[in-house]
Amino acid sequence: MKIAIVCYPTFGGSGVVATELGLELARRGHEIHFITYSQPVRLALLNPNVYYHEVNVPEYPLFHFQPYELALSSKLVDMVKLYKIELLHVHYAIPHAYAGYMAKQMLKDEGINLPMVTTLHGTDITLVGNHPFYKTAVTFSINKSDFVTSVSQSLKEDTLKLFNIKNDIQVIPNFIELDKNTIDPSISCRRSVMANENERIITHISNFRKVKRIPDIIKIFYKIQQQIPAKLMMVGDGPEKEKAEFLCHELGIQDKVIFFGNSNEIDKILSYTDLFLLPSETESFGLAALEAMAWSVPVISTNSGGLPEVNFDGISGYLSDIGNTDEMAENALKILNDTTTLNKFKKNALSVAKQFDIEKILPLYEELYHKAINKFS
Repeated sequence: MKIAIVCYPTFGGSGVVATELGLELARRGHEIHFITYSQPVRLALLNPNVYYHEVNVPEYPLFHFQPYELALSSKLVDMVKLYKIELLHVHYAIPHAYAGYMAKQMLKDEGINLPMVTTLHGTDITLVGNHPFYKTAVTFSINKSDFVTSVSQSLKEDTLKLFNIKNDIQVIPNFIELDKNTIDPSISCRRSVMANENERIITHISNFRKVKRIPDIIKIFYKIQQQIPAKLMMVGDGPEKEKAEFLCHELGIQDKVIFFGNSNEIDKILSYTDLFLLPSETESFGLAALEAMAWSVPVISTNSGGLPEVNFDGISGYLSDIGNTDEMAENALKILNDTTTLNKFKKNALSVAKQFDIEKILPLYEELYHKAINKFS
């Protein structure tokens, strides 16, 4: 199949999932065309089946805000015609599904029927999409998609509750590539760079937005390190980072917390991590938690959104109500205090992660693609 993938090319979960999906499809012999405004951060182009097409948005004084949707839809039309693309898969409802629909209509005028699959990832629905300024367009775009998927049952239910959706929504969860989880010890960073031998390593990875409840992470760690020797790895960047650094100084734990910023060495950090913290206000799925579990790292998280579908309470980690940092710290200590218990949770975390291996999830997308293409053949 010849498939065009439209996504955000950033460190965010939707862009990562879209990129990894495309690369795996290419390895299976499909021809994949990424179409976006810059090269996705995890995209490696050393594959004969992978193409990247940049969307350029010309600047005109007439436009106060440059019309990306217009440029994207025009680029989609040109690439579909040039490469004879058979299917369009857009990730994130806005603006991608909206631009995809416009491209479909332009192509239809030229006798080309292009099926479109839209995958909903989370904040495109629960935060941005539900804004009164966008709600009508998002509803329209979802209903005009030929097939719609969501990354969790929780997100599907939120979508049906927030919007007047007439389309069916199929749940296809996010995935992990377990066979990639190997680090060459001769080139990887040493554990001693992050912590002493007797210290537990605790990690958080996100884009440091308010929804991630960054201060809760610092509060949980503060309580943990009062009981056992520990270090906290904070990986990512965003508007809440400076406040978190200030809170660490206020609590006197700045020497026990390392702020990495955005990093391409997440796998190395997770390979030495003992516990992952994700006390988010909401997570449509919890991809960061799954990536940690794939490295045999148990997770302490909230019970909001799709997290209970990924982090199994008492098995791969523990779930708590939003804001209950005392319970989260207590649960963390239950896992970390005893090496035997920690090893049991580590083993369970990997076992749960295996349920989301890409080898199990990718065939669901391939089946959907064939169904979409056959719909117009």
